[in-house]
Amino acid sequence: MIEGAILTARVDGEDRLVEADTDFAALNERAGGAIGRPLATPQLATVVRLARRLRILVARAVTIADMDLDLDCWVRATPVEGGVTLAISPTRERPAWRPVQTSGPVPPPAGADWTWETDSGLRIQQLAIEAGARHGFDAADALGQPLTRLFALESNQQGVLPLLEAVATLEDFADQPATLRSNDARVLLAGHVRRDRGGAFAGFVGATFHQHAPSAQRIGVAFNQRLDTILRAPLGQIVANADSINAGVDGPIDPQYADYAADIASAGRHLMGLIDDLADMEAIEREDFVVEDDGIDLADVVRRAAGLLSVRAADAGVTIDRNGLDQPQPAHGEFRRALQIMVNLIGNAVRYSPRGTTVWLRLQREGERVFAIVADQGKGIAIEDQERIFAKFERVDPGEPGGSGLGLYIARRLARAMRGDLTVDSAPGEGARFVLTLPAA
Repeated sequence: MIEGAILTARVDGEDRLVEADTDFAALNERAGGAIGRPLATPQLATVVRLARRLRILVARAVTIADMDLDLDCWVRATPVEGGVTLAISPTRERPAWRPVQTSGPVPPPAGADWTWETDSGLRIQQLAIEAGARHGFDAADALGQPLTRLFALESNQQGVLPLLEAVATLEDFADQPATLRSNDARVLLAGHVRRDRGGAFAGFVGATFHQHAPSAQRIGVAFNQRLDTILRAPLGQIVANADSINAGVDGPIDPQYADYAADIASAGRHLMGLIDDLADMEAIEREDFVVEDDGIDLADVVRRAAGLLSVRAADAGVTIDRNGLDQPQPAHGEFRRALQIMVNLIGNAVRYSPRGTTVWLRLQREGERVFAIVADQGKGIAIEDQERIFAKFERVDPGEPGGSGLGLYIARRLARAMRGDLTVDSAPGEGARFVLTLPAA
C-alpha cells in the first residue's frame, strides 16, 4: 500500500486507462493491465461504469487484490468529458487469504447452550432438535433454510457483523449479536470454519449463547437497526431512483422533471447525512463508548481528508492550501475518527467560504501535543457563538442551507475521547480557525 497517497488516473469512454500516476500505473500493471488497455481491476471498472451511467460522482469502499495483499480503499469516480477520473485512497492492507486444509471434524465453540452447522451458503445443515422444542421453532423445518431465517443478525458495538466479516475473511468468529425470530430471545453466536478436502470454505460449525440482560451496547445496536430499517434503506432507494431519473437512464425526460429529481436526490442525501449524525451521536453518548489508539500520522489524516473533499472544493471555487503537510506528525488517536473530524472541519470550511477564497491546512507540534489547523476566509463567528456551535443541534445561522447542527458536537466529543480537544478562534468578518489537538506519539 502507498502510505498517505492519493492514487489518481483517468479512463476513456471505453474503460481504457489513458492517464495514471506512478503508483496507480504500478498497481494496474501488477494486475495485468497497461496504459491504453482496459482497467485490470474489476472493482475499479465497476465503479467507473456506474459513475458514467449515472453521470454523477460515485464514492465507495472497495477491496483490491494486489499480489499477496488485499488493499481496502476508498474510491471516488468523477465523470468528465470523454471519460472518468479516479482518486483512490488506500486505508488498510492485509494478507490475502490462503486456503488451509482442515483435518478431522471441527468441534463447536465450547460452552454453547445449543449448536448448529451451515454449508458454504450459510444454509442450516444440522440443528439441535431440543433447541427447537425449547424456543418454539421446528428444527426439522429449518434444515436447508438460510441461517438468517432462524436469527436476526445485529451489528456489534463497532458497527460490524462478525459473522459477515468471518465469511469475507474465512475465519472463525465470536460475539455475533442476534435475536431468535421465534421468541425474540437475545443470543450471541460463534462459529468455527469448516473446510472441504480441498481446503475450500464449507460453512461453519456454530454455537448459540443466551444473553440474560440487555446492555447499553444492545440498546445502541437496536437504535441503529431501526434507523437502517425505517430510514436509511428507503432513503437510499429514493436517492438511487432520483439519480437515475435525473441522469435519464431510461431515456430523455423534460428538463424540469430532471431538475426536480435532482432536488429530491439532494434532499435525500441531506437526510441520510442527518441519520448518520444521529447514529454517531447515539454512539458517543453511551457510557461504554471508547476509541482505539491506532498510533496515527496526523499529516496523513489531513492529506486524506483534503483529497476526499478536493472535488467539492473545486466545484465551490475554493482552493485548499496543503503546504507543509509532507512531514509526518505522529499522534495518538483512532484513524477513522480523526479522519471523520477532519472531513467535517474541511467540509464546513469549504461550504462557508466565498468563491475564489482559500482554506489553509496546517500542522504544528508543541511539546507533547500536535495540532491540525483548518482556517478559512468566511464571514467568521462571533465570540458569543463560539462555544454554542459545539452544542447539539446548534448552528451559527440556522437559516443557511446544509448541516444538521451535530457535526461539531460529534467532532469535539470524538476529539476529547482521544484525549485531545477541538477549539475555534474567530471574529466576525475575519474567517474562522478550527484547531484539532491530539496527544503526540
